[in-house]
Amino acid sequence: MAETNGGGDGTANPNAPQFKMQILAQYIRDLSFENFVAQKGVQVEGQPEAQLQVGVMINKRGEENRYEVVTKYNLDLKNKGDGKSLFILELDHAGLFSVEGLPDEQLHAFLNIECPRLMYPFARRIISDTTRDGAVQEINLELIDFVQMFRQRIQQQQAAAAAGGETPVQS
Repeated sequence: MAETNGGGDGTANPNAPQFKMQILAQYIRDLSFENFVAQKGVQVEGQPEAQLQVGVMINKRGEENRYEVVTKYNLDLKNKGDGKSLFILELDHAGLFSVEGLPDEQLHAFLNIECPRLMYPFARRIISDTTRDGAVQEINLELIDFVQMFRQRIQQQQAAAAAGGETPVQS
C-alpha cells in the first residue's frame, strides 16, 4: 500500500507533515438523570420506548492542535401506552484531543466522526451504568453511525444555506 504523504511514485515525502493524534483526556462534562419511576411513582407499562438524540460539539482549545470534542446524549425512556417519561438521562461526554499533521479540509470531519467514535464505548458504559444503578432499566445503546450523523448535518447546513437561512452550527 502506498504512503499517503508521498508523491505519485509511491515513495514517502519526508517533508510532509506526519499525522499524529492523542487522546489527552476523557471526562463527564455534565450528567443529569431524572428517575420519574422513583420520584413520582410512574408505573412501567409493557416494553418502554427509548428516544435518543445525539449531538457533537467541537471547541478549539487555547493550545495549538488541541480540541475538545463533546458528544451530547439525550435519552428519554417512555411508556408506549401513555407516553409518560420513565426517566431522562442527559450526558455531555468530552474528550480532549491533540491532532497534528491533518490537512484542514479533513480536520472538521475527523473531529466530528473519529473522535466521537473513539469515545463512544466509554459514553455507552456511563449510560448503561447510570440507568442500571438508577433502578429503572439498564440501557445498552446500539452502535451509532457518526459518519451518517455528520453527513446529515452537512446536508442540513447546505439546504439551509441554499434556502437563504442560517442554521446554527454545533461543530
